[in-house]
Amino acid sequence: MSVIQKNDPKIIKAWTFYDWANSVFPLVITSAIFPNYYEYQTSHINGQDVGDMVTLFGMQFKNQDIYSYVYSFALLIVVFLAPILSGIADYYGNKKRYLQFFCYLGSISCMCLYFFDREMLGLSFIPFVTATIGFWGSLVFYNSYLPEIATEDNQDRVSARGFALGYFGSSLLLIVCLIGIIVFKKDPASGKGFYEVKDSFLLTGLWWIGFAQLTFKKLPGKTRKAKGSEKNLLSKGFNELKKVWIDIKNRPEIKKFLSSYFFYNMGVQTIMVMAVLFARKEVVWPDEKTKTNSLIVSILLIQFLGVAGSFFFSFISKKIGNIKGLTLAIIIWICVCIYTYAILRLPFHFYIVAASVGFVMGGIQALSRSTYSKLLPERDDHTAYFSFYDVMEKMGMILGTISFGVISQISGGMRNSVLILILFFVIGLGLLLRLKQEEVDA
Repeated sequence: MSVIQKNDPKIIKAWTFYDWANSVFPLVITSAIFPNYYEYQTSHINGQDVGDMVTLFGMQFKNQDIYSYVYSFALLIVVFLAPILSGIADYYGNKKRYLQFFCYLGSISCMCLYFFDREMLGLSFIPFVTATIGFWGSLVFYNSYLPEIATEDNQDRVSARGFALGYFGSSLLLIVCLIGIIVFKKDPASGKGFYEVKDSFLLTGLWWIGFAQLTFKKLPGKTRKAKGSEKNLLSKGFNELKKVWIDIKNRPEIKKFLSSYFFYNMGVQTIMVMAVLFARKEVVWPDEKTKTNSLIVSILLIQFLGVAGSFFFSFISKKIGNIKGLTLAIIIWICVCIYTYAILRLPFHFYIVAASVGFVMGGIQALSRSTYSKLLPERDDHTAYFSFYDVMEKMGMILGTISFGVISQISGGMRNSVLILILFFVIGLGLLLRLKQEEVDA
């Protein structure tokens, strides 16, 4: 097996640059431009508003509800697929190759969203599903490198650096897309302009696949082949998850953290996916153009504040510890949700929410990743542990987005769905408070 030297600046730089490459997917595709594009395309025909009902497989849905269900379906595939592939990668010692595979799947799928068509909604959702699988699937293998490339005392900083690079890099691309949409947008009537909103999906895929090459060039791959037989290789990943689960049951500090993470991350990820659709439906905007442009600008605000938030919470964790840092972040999330449910009605209110979310979003993600990494036992490979982490994360996201969609469908609006998010954060906070900082530092 090739030995990875920890805290090697070149390796760390290569690793963090994958955040720069792939963070354009959650920003452009799941947060900013595609949700706006999707909502408009599924509620307008030839520029005329035709309502928000869509037909999929012969059934009628509100467009925002089917969006949450399709996203949940994509995550469910990741839940079943990732353990199988992580087991194979562990056996052959080539997890970098699987990181590359999912990167290419996701980036090419982003480009295929260029052909999204309301009249072929089922087919149009396929690249959205495969792009989601590509993004989250690659993170299983990407995250597992963290404890192998950085010592425990350096993991908070490295994790925060990755998220900060991701926010900054994806923000640059969003600015390019925003300039194209606002300044150079094609006008079919006058023939002026050349940029179409869907061109952003092509740029996203090219950015992701292009900058990822910097990671693949320097990030080392494993060469050691795991012991054992190739028989039952497809079930190896699930067997590894079972072993991890048994091990975690004997490690109360990891069990406490993961139980908390399951709930509060359910709230975080659901907000990230549904925020733009919520704002389009629940905020009173003066007109369609103002609505779309303002939402994209607010997402850009979230990104830049996310950079500051990542480093702020990394600094805070050094001063007061990871647990208190995460506690502070969750309390801010709870306050944001309460404000959203009770007050948010106008664009100004949404900007306040966007700024608050941006500041705390990067911090809680970076701290969660590094806290889990610190709790892991010393061993050569952590792919199975991060696969378990990923499965828990995705199961939470599935339950979160489905719950959000079901409550929205039953109540006839998305505002009441915010109440379930508050509950997720409160439960997560209560469970986190059982974990002491000494258990993380042990």
